Amino acid sequence: MEVNLAYYRKKDWKKFLELIDDRESMHDTWKEWHKSYLIAKRSLTSKGLVVNDFVVDLNELKKYCSNRGLKIDGKARSQFVSDIK
Repeated sequence: MEVNLAYYRKKDWKKFLELIDDRESMHDTWKEWHKSYLIAKRSLTSKGLVVNDFVVDLNELKKYCSNRGLKIDGKARSQFVSDIK
């Protein structure tokens, strides 16, 4: 089974933090987030899943959420990367 895992580029981190509606629950730095990302990825692969690093285009994420009337939060970001085929 394959899963898409949202990947945020370091150069986009500041813009990403300004964009999201759940800023208080997000890591302050890209480095902290990236460490958690790698742990999650290892956990998923250890369970036999194939993990696709899905580089999130912030403009596409914003458009996706706007078109569906969603806040740009963790649930919507997860839905966004899951909907990509």
